[in-house]
Amino acid sequence: MATNTKKTPLKVKENLGYKIFLVINFLIMLFVVLVTLYPFVYLVSQSFTSEKAIIRGEAGIIPKGFNIDTYKYVLRGEFLHYYKNTIVYTLTGTILSLVFSSLLAYPMAKSELKFNRVLTPFIIFTMYFGGTLISNYILIVNGLNLKNTVAAFILPMMISTYYVILMKSFFQSIPKDLEEAGEIDGLSKFGVFIRICLPLSKPILATMTLFYSVMYWNNWYQAFLYLNKKQWPVAYYLQTIIRGVGAKEGDGDATSVSANIKSCAMVLTVLPIICVYPIIQKYYVQGMMLGGVKE
Repeated sequence: MATNTKKTPLKVKENLGYKIFLVINFLIMLFVVLVTLYPFVYLVSQSFTSEKAIIRGEAGIIPKGFNIDTYKYVLRGEFLHYYKNTIVYTLTGTILSLVFSSLLAYPMAKSELKFNRVLTPFIIFTMYFGGTLISNYILIVNGLNLKNTVAAFILPMMISTYYVILMKSFFQSIPKDLEEAGEIDGLSKFGVFIRICLPLSKPILATMTLFYSVMYWNNWYQAFLYLNKKQWPVAYYLQTIIRGVGAKEGDGDATSVSANIKSCAMVLTVLPIICVYPIIQKYYVQGMMLGGVKE
């Protein structure tokens, strides 16, 4: 006769020491969260605080003398055009970086590759020794004739050696049995990479997406070197605004926002990345753990 037996879940006895540990752990984590959030909250508050309140030193986490003149000043003119440029550069650059970085990292993860012993040290060498500013500028402008083109902004940053090494470590953690099973089913090496390895690599791909996106989004120096004004990304446009405020002291509009314009520029620059991060945060943690540890 069958008897119904229910398995009762095991309960951990929470003694006094364990409860104290939980309380202390919670307080430490709460302190870390507050310390981490405070600078950004203060930054947002300062961007909405009036000029007079900032001069009097009354700026805090709550805006005083609520003021949106700074945002009106920054958002007027061609700001949306530069924002569109940044979105195009970030999307294009991130996709190209993911494609070429993964195509480079996958062969490096294969110890049986004929020239792997030469390829891997050569790639690592570029992480420590690279071209100088002058040589890179001559190559981009004179050698490749890419002045005033989007390629001049994307190409110098398209492959990061450090990110390639992270992806290489992740590809090495994929069981070889899966790849061998794919080859038995008739897949080529490239087919194994596309149909087996990449679908299993969502964590590291999401991590690299975040890293490359932040890199392209915040970059303004390449624009300073190679792009004309119509091609500027928003990061460089905001740089020019910050530098130009001091030169426009005679302009009452500029003077009224000079104290908090940096805060406004930082908020507008970092806000899209903050919105994207929670979406891929789960994959980001997995990618860093699996990509940085080799079994």
